[in-house]
Amino acid sequence: MRARLPFCFARQTHTYLDLNAGRDFEREIVVKVNVPELLRAELSRPSWNRELVAFGTNTDPYQWAEGRYRLMPPMLEALRDTETPASVLSKSPLPLRDLDLYLELAEVADVSVNFSVPTLDEKAWRETEPHTPHPRKRLEAVAAFNEAGIPSGVLVAPLMPGINDSPQQVEEIVSLAEEAGATFVNGIALHLRPGVKEVFMSWLSAARPDLVPRYEELYADRAYAPNAEQRRIAGLVRAPNHSSDPRYRRRDRLAARREDRRRREAERQAERATSQQALF
Repeated sequence: MRARLPFCFARQTHTYLDLNAGRDFEREIVVKVNVPELLRAELSRPSWNRELVAFGTNTDPYQWAEGRYRLMPPMLEALRDTETPASVLSKSPLPLRDLDLYLELAEVADVSVNFSVPTLDEKAWRETEPHTPHPRKRLEAVAAFNEAGIPSGVLVAPLMPGINDSPQQVEEIVSLAEEAGATFVNGIALHLRPGVKEVFMSWLSAARPDLVPRYEELYADRAYAPNAEQRRIAGLVRAPNHSSDPRYRRRDRLAARREDRRRREAERQAERATSQQALF
């Protein structure tokens, strides 16, 4: 079983497999066991230009199934071997299992490991993110990655009106993210696309019937909250003060080494090009 997030926008992708976005999404887990081999093949193509590879833009690469299948380590090795930059977004502290591989990748390419922390309120967490690791464990992982030298930030998302959008709750997340050396803290308002909207509203009517009229008004004929509501939500999350804690200085040292490596590689390429021109 995966985390039963009523707001998860990945639900609709299950319908591409002739499964439904509700119960099937929560119980039918599709695992592409050959994805490390496919990724390495793609990254090894002569045409590959080392564009950023982003994990977690649709489903969490470190959900419970990853503990069994261990697909991320060989993919990180492929990224390292091809010097390909990467970013990761997860709701789990499981990326810490692969910290050594992230450090190896960080020697040759930019990499960040970021975490979604919508709330620290126990009730809201249990209601909206059942079967996920505790959000405070995610913030501990943010600190661990930053201390190790891997940039790590926090996404406060989704922010849901009347559920996890109180200024006090959001400020607590930002403050703890600051202490963890977070490189950024961003907030995003809930969006409800077709398929997900039906699941969410069904959940809301059972868990918080008092909020149903408000959500029916906000999302009546749209997937995204009105502009005014989006601005209100964005205003809840202030920019964090970047930590000067010496524990996080290794990030700068790794970044400097990568930049030096890129500079030396550029110089070598320029020298080769000059030598080739001299032959003609």
